[in-house]
Amino acid sequence: MAENSMWEEMMQGEKICYVKPRRAIRRLKAADEENITAYIYGVSGCGKTELVMRYLKNRKYTLFNAGLVTVEELREIKVSKQRKTVVINSLHDMAMQNDTEEIREAIIELVEREDVWLILSGRCAVPPWLTAVRYREVFYVIGEQELLFDEDQADQYIAMTGMIFSEEQLAKEKAYCVGMPIGWSITNSVYWQMRMGQDEKDVTKPFSDEEYRTMVGEALSQMWDYLEYHVYDRWEISIQEFLMEVAIVEDFTVYMAEMITGRNDVESLLGRIQWIGNFMDIVRNGSETVYKLRNQMRISMIRRLRRKYTKEQIRKLYENAGLYYQISKQPLKALSMYQQVNDTERIASVLIDNVRIAPNNAYYYELKQYYLKLPEEKICKSPELMCGMSMLQSLLLNTEESERWYRELQKYAKEHTGSERRSAKGKILYLDIGLPHRGSDHMVEILKNAYLLLLDKEVKIQEFSVTSNQASQMNGGKDFCEWSKRDRELAGSIGKIVEFVLGKYGKGLVNLALAESFFEKGGDNYEVAMLANKGRIQAEAGGKIEQCFVGDGMLAWLHIITGKVKEAEELLTRFKGKAQQENAERILPNIDTFLVRCALYDADKAAIAKWLAQAPDEELIFSIYDRFHYITKVRVYLQNGRNEQAYHLLLKCAYYAKVMQRTYIDIEVKLLLAITQYRMGEKKWDETLGEALTKAEEYHFVRIITREGAAIRPLLLATSWKPSEVEKNPAQTRKNKQFWAKVQDETEKMARFYPAYLKVGVEEVTLSDTMLRILKLQADGMSKEKIAAELNMTTANVKYHTQQIYKRLGVSNKAGAVMEAGKRGLI
Repeated sequence: MAENSMWEEMMQGEKICYVKPRRAIRRLKAADEENITAYIYGVSGCGKTELVMRYLKNRKYTLFNAGLVTVEELREIKVSKQRKTVVINSLHDMAMQNDTEEIREAIIELVEREDVWLILSGRCAVPPWLTAVRYREVFYVIGEQELLFDEDQADQYIAMTGMIFSEEQLAKEKAYCVGMPIGWSITNSVYWQMRMGQDEKDVTKPFSDEEYRTMVGEALSQMWDYLEYHVYDRWEISIQEFLMEVAIVEDFTVYMAEMITGRNDVESLLGRIQWIGNFMDIVRNGSETVYKLRNQMRISMIRRLRRKYTKEQIRKLYENAGLYYQISKQPLKALSMYQQVNDTERIASVLIDNVRIAPNNAYYYELKQYYLKLPEEKICKSPELMCGMSMLQSLLLNTEESERWYRELQKYAKEHTGSERRSAKGKILYLDIGLPHRGSDHMVEILKNAYLLLLDKEVKIQEFSVTSNQASQMNGGKDFCEWSKRDRELAGSIGKIVEFVLGKYGKGLVNLALAESFFEKGGDNYEVAMLANKGRIQAEAGGKIEQCFVGDGMLAWLHIITGKVKEAEELLTRFKGKAQQENAERILPNIDTFLVRCALYDADKAAIAKWLAQAPDEELIFSIYDRFHYITKVRVYLQNGRNEQAYHLLLKCAYYAKVMQRTYIDIEVKLLLAITQYRMGEKKWDETLGEALTKAEEYHFVRIITREGAAIRPLLLATSWKPSEVEKNPAQTRKNKQFWAKVQDETEKMARFYPAYLKVGVEEVTLSDTMLRILKLQADGMSKEKIAAELNMTTANVKYHTQQIYKRLGVSNKAGAVMEAGKRGLI
């Protein structure tokens, strides 16, 4: 009996729990005191009605429902000396009235009366018909955000109701409820219903994971039911159907909605929907308006769609949405739509379109799940799909499978004639040039052959990017280190051919390639800058932004090796703005990673930590598209003292370099691996470093070594490696010795420029709360005397703390302390 009483008390507590929305109450009270109309709006269940009822509980007031009230009822409110309180709720329901215009006029008359304090409530923001009187009379507007629970209010509600969650469950619950009072109320109800079947001792424990999932499922189901029967069913059928149909996409424009639904009254519907509830976000981007259903609304509408529409009707909607995305060249979204209804034919058509577009935007890796699900017989009927499979398998490091599909494509070319044969031969030529695992062997002959075929119009080849969105051509889509050995000769003999074959991607290529080759060999900085600028200008004049990235990348590296890392950061930041303007989204992550390379030289700990938090996770999946991020991540691991993680990531990169014949990455990986082994106390570091130096010496690549500055310097001083002496070729021996001398000289300079580069000693610095407060006030420009007054301390005490701050941060003055603290994310 006692137990039953306890449960009754808990259930009674559930009914009366109310957390006051403090901001909303303050504004409502201000409106009351100043006798100004209050307009309250928010989605169903956010607590509008409860707020008004509780605020007015001890006074008389007149309540009307805008969907039911008549003009006569509103005009019957007599003028008197005593102020009257009038509440008109559900303004969104006015659309159901026959005499809407007359009711609007009557409401405006009430707004203007001095003897009436009017409270208006609805689901949408202040409608246009109230705009004039709103600004003339001045409203207190209480929006949805002022009604929702914040963190403190959610915690208060949980404490009041007695619900108990684990930390993980609590975080999920707050995410599910998104501050909605109705969400918390339903959760509370379901929670205690489930507790009713448990022993009293279990009430003090959180639900098990399975019990919690059951509770969430039931609470969500009740939430959807609430929306179904208390909100959606009151709308006109055309609005219900429209919202169900567009709910299958995340956002839409008018044209897109017309394509999906087949309706010609979309703009009219959207105009009415805006004022029946605050369920939709509207973003105006220039001349285009994008609509987006709020997440909970969208989920419930999809749920409703599946219950009310036939499978064939739903299939048609997804096909229409997929077709829109396909026409708009958004293959990932198109495939997502077609996948929902398992439309294999249309999935294949998207993948075929994908192969036909420029390779730099072909999304091979992102589309792998769709390629790999296609039936083999379907692939064998399409040159585009066979080409795509060959390229995809190469990117996945499955070289044998890549070559198998290449042979299937050759077979197709032999068995067909006319345009089908030409199409297949064009794809074969594209793979000859572009397959990553084949390296650059025989590339000169392949490009010469391609030039003749294109010149005679025997084939048509799609554009091929040599950069793969990297700031490099030598280490871009493929490895062209071998060409560096004969850079001037090749530039003169096949430069024009390469530019012709590569089309727009060839603009500026020769000058940029020479700039990079000369730079890597430690060539004259002026000549490198001249070639990089010339190539960049050529790329801008009808070329591709990817080549501009190579040009700016070379110039950034020139700034870095001359000790001007801030200028490199400024250059890259400006280029990022250009890339954003041109919607070159696939370049942006590599620009951000290049900026982190700058931050590593600058020891900008805050920027490094921010990047690392969103960097690709090699433990989830190793993607060769992310190689620049991985190599950068190794350096971050080294700077953070995470040598084991650096070691394991380097082993993955080494395997990639071997399979794909990437000479440059092989050298870079060995250098970083030697540094890692050295720091881990492994004697093998010298052997690893020797392999890297020998390979770098072969190509005379100086700066791949010297860029590691302070990190590689102790290894170079301790290594047993010596430059090679070549019998019967004294000139080469001299060249090797010159290489070694330049490596040592430039490494010393880089170490002086950036002494903290990859240094684990950029250790954590702990400052007391008082020190942090002083430092922040210093950053605001306050003197020691003003800081002392602000913190109620003596000037001598402030001076002591300041000296301790400088000591811990390793600086000698206020400017240095502020800058160093900013880098470390302390202020």
